[in-house]
Amino acid sequence: MILDTLQTVGVFVLTLGILVSIHEYGHFWVARRCGVKVLRFSIGFGKSLWRWHDKQGTEFVIAAIPLGGYVKMLDEREGPVAESESHLSFNRQPVLARIAIVAAGPAANFLLAIFSLWLMYVVGLRTVIPQVGSVVPGSPAAIAGIKAGDEVISVDAKQTPSWQSVNMALISSLGESKTITLNIKAGEPGKKPTGAVESKKVSVTNWLVDGEQPNPISALGLIPFSLKVPAVIGKVIQGGAAQKAGLIRGDKIIAMDGVVVNDWLQWVKLIRQYPHKRIKVQLLRNDKPMFVELTPEAKDSNGQHIGYIGAAVQPVSWPKELIRTQQFGPVIALVKGVKTTWSLTMMTFESIWKMIIGLVSVKNLSGPITIAKVATASLQAGFENFLYFLGMLSVSLGVLNLLPIPVLDGGHLLFYLVEWVKGKPLSETIQLAGLRIGVALVMFVMILALYNDVSRLF
Repeated sequence: MILDTLQTVGVFVLTLGILVSIHEYGHFWVARRCGVKVLRFSIGFGKSLWRWHDKQGTEFVIAAIPLGGYVKMLDEREGPVAESESHLSFNRQPVLARIAIVAAGPAANFLLAIFSLWLMYVVGLRTVIPQVGSVVPGSPAAIAGIKAGDEVISVDAKQTPSWQSVNMALISSLGESKTITLNIKAGEPGKKPTGAVESKKVSVTNWLVDGEQPNPISALGLIPFSLKVPAVIGKVIQGGAAQKAGLIRGDKIIAMDGVVVNDWLQWVKLIRQYPHKRIKVQLLRNDKPMFVELTPEAKDSNGQHIGYIGAAVQPVSWPKELIRTQQFGPVIALVKGVKTTWSLTMMTFESIWKMIIGLVSVKNLSGPITIAKVATASLQAGFENFLYFLGMLSVSLGVLNLLPIPVLDGGHLLFYLVEWVKGKPLSETIQLAGLRIGVALVMFVMILALYNDVSRLF
């Protein structure tokens, strides 16, 4: 449990560190080229853990609280500046230079997203085709005539090579009343679909308006096809309950306390119900039946004690015809990286707008706890999945910073754009009032996101 927590914290710090470093480096790089003196480049807040200076006198800092960062520039509004250095002050720069410096942070995040997605496509993303395993009777998908074995080719003209892309395409319809068009190819579950492409119309009304972390795929009544994984031990962790009971790699679980075990998922569900309780397990070892006594250990999960034994499943290979690899050369990968970044950007803006007007619940806001858990899960799923998550999170950070809220980059951009149009800056009174409102709004959103995180834990 402690190792899992440390791993989650480590992945979170790494992920946020990359995003913040790139964002702040965008401000830093453009500020230097506009002739502004940079006093400090900090990753994190609070007490300095590590610091150094470059030849131009900029102090670089790694601080204790890894929840952001900042670039501090010479500015006459923040303290006295020697006359000999006044030309190096941020506030003395032309308005277009200030706009460029402020916009460089979000721009760097979009460039990071393009790079992450480009690398993902170059490395190659292996996914399972979006084949339907079953359809919930009476669901919107069932009413539309979608059947088990169908492959989802596209959603509202958006190509869907994987279930992840199906989910992302459906998210754009959250909160709406509309007809969603799914192009499908008929087939049998577990086999490559070979039928003709057909269009299926799914009608939704105020779709998942109040949904918290909605699952659009299951909301339509679609259950993805999955392989039945036998309850065979693939790995035993040193010192765990499984090893203490004498379980070894290759053991096939047959029954537990008289309950027949059909697959690994059922086995895991049963184990979770018996923390610190002795159970009798029937298994096959080298085709010979035998019994062992097993006492699962306990760990906390969402406020509950569940059993676990320290064993992993023996991997099962998917049929080749159900696997799709998205891998491209550098040029095509770059084009796809740009298109995916643009699509994620538009989806993020749209989701924020829907949240503002009430079409999407604010319960979907996520904070650092959710980010840490998802980052860890994506890394465990494979390097290419982590690259996708990093790109998606980088887009989110770029979009959020462009919102016209004082204290964020977008708020500063709004002030400077008004100054550019009017030919003179807004009064300090207006700017200070906007800053106070911006700070209050950002604090409210941060507290709400953290509250949502904690609520999901319990």
